[in-house]
Amino acid sequence: MSEYFDPAKYEGWVCADCNIPLQLSKVDVSYLGNSFPRGLTQMSQLRIGLNPEELALGKMAEVEKALEDK
Repeated sequence: MSEYFDPAKYEGWVCADCNIPLQLSKVDVSYLGNSFPRGLTQMSQLRIGLNPEELALGKMAEVEKALEDK
């Protein structure tokens, strides 16, 4: 999917509160008034997404910098 995010690393992860498996879903990520659809793992019932460190410090950091430099 991306050099920054490998969803296979998160297969079998479950929500610590509900014990419901996380699943890959399209999540809208917003920053400085801009919204981008991304494939992230999330807990489907609560719609809480998991933003892995490698994605947050990789592609998302690049996009944030580009938006701030505009």
